[in-house]
Amino acid sequence: MQDPFDERRIATLRKRVSLLGAVFEFESGSARLLRLVDQAYKGLAVQHLSRTAPRLKLRLQLTDGGRFAASEPPPLHTHGGAGLLLGTIDAANFAALCPATRTGLVACSRELLRFPYHARYELLEFAVFTLGSRAQGLVPLHAGCVALQGRGALLIGDSGAGKSTLALHCLLAGLDFVAEDAVFVSPKTLRAEGVANFLHLREDSLRFIDSQAMATRIRRSPVIRRRSGEAKFEIDMRRGGYRLAAAPPVLAALVLVSKKPARGGALLRPLSAAQTLAKLAASQPYAAGPPGLRALARQAAHLPAFELRRGVHPAQSARALRKLLEWGQALA
Repeated sequence: MQDPFDERRIATLRKRVSLLGAVFEFESGSARLLRLVDQAYKGLAVQHLSRTAPRLKLRLQLTDGGRFAASEPPPLHTHGGAGLLLGTIDAANFAALCPATRTGLVACSRELLRFPYHARYELLEFAVFTLGSRAQGLVPLHAGCVALQGRGALLIGDSGAGKSTLALHCLLAGLDFVAEDAVFVSPKTLRAEGVANFLHLREDSLRFIDSQAMATRIRRSPVIRRRSGEAKFEIDMRRGGYRLAAAPPVLAALVLVSKKPARGGALLRPLSAAQTLAKLAASQPYAAGPPGLRALARQAAHLPAFELRRGVHPAQSARALRKLLEWGQALA
């Protein structure tokens, strides 16, 4: 009997991972695809956003597809309708997600696996982040987050503003790492969740690292290339003794990381509520549609908000953020 939709393909391999406050069950007939899951999520701390972690299921299917015409895969395009959310690269590489049933199908070709960074970062993470956030009512933000004693600072700003370099120096200043560029926030509680697996740094950021041993270790990390052509070291935060947040922090401050130099003035400059909302909206061009964004914006308007200008050394900015979170802790 024919199986035109490949529905009877047996998924013999399974893996369960705690991510974004939920339990993801991955099933596949391909060990290569489950290794991709391990590369992205194995070894992360279990975090809880609610008493009962929802269970989400993703089926990973290895497909056949021709070679890409360019030197890298085509970009992913998003679509939605009839209760489904879709991310498509081509006919052999796509994700179809149903938040209502908490399930999804991810098709990945052998050709895309020749580009593991794109397969993981653009296809697998699209499925995980989208299904996890929609199923739990979390608002996805293009932002970073660091924390101290359960209180978090949300770091927003343009690409190239230095959020990743700042995050590394925050770790060196004793803060906890939550996420580099994707943060998921509950609009009701302002708890911020992230996937603390990788941090991406440019080569020129290493000149600010005083420890030669750390700089050498970072240089041994794999190098990935963004769509912009920019090359970065991909630092695995699960190795090397980095400080990772043990639980989702509650946002206590919003910080706009600016390229502007402080020029001898204060690094942290207060923002009004109107400025805060405008900066938050401007930093999220792709996040205009998710449910909960308006509720989150109303909550964020009550947070202390600052523009963080550049000092002579990123360590100065990290110390300023630590003092900000310590000050907030003292007032709590």
